[in-house]
Amino acid sequence: MQDEVDALVEQWTAAGMSPQAIARLELTKRISRVGGLVERALKAELAELGLTYAEFDVLVALRRGGAPHRLRPSELSRSLFLTSGGTSNVLQRLAAAGYVERADDTSDARSRWVHLTEAGVRVTDEAMTAAARVHEEILTGVPDAAVRAAADALREVLAVVGRRRVR
Repeated sequence: MQDEVDALVEQWTAAGMSPQAIARLELTKRISRVGGLVERALKAELAELGLTYAEFDVLVALRRGGAPHRLRPSELSRSLFLTSGGTSNVLQRLAAAGYVERADDTSDARSRWVHLTEAGVRVTDEAMTAAARVHEEILTGVPDAAVRAAADALREVLAVVGRRRVR
């Protein structure tokens, strides 16, 4: 079975790259390509719901924690790898849309909570359904065993790479 990265492998080999370097490039190119295909399809679905990818990430982070579907903005920033300014911008848009509300933390006057509204729960559930559909459509035809093996192999890669600080 061949994919579009295999054409690059021939070029890298001809350029004299080592097999180890080629394998690393193959890994990252394939990760990037699969991620890009999923992200592009998901962004199109989210746009139909009036959401950006960043807004979807914030809504899902709030939803997955279970009721009362709330987190502090700093917790959102950390869990989504966003800057505090980026998180603040997304939260402002979501609040204007009526999907989140901010409330004071009664146990800590320096802190606030962000929580999903009923409308936020509904749109998040719709977006999560769309995301599941996109993943199903993109991965249709890939054997379940291959998906499981790839996910497990990438866990091993990410466990090592994810600990490193990147400039």
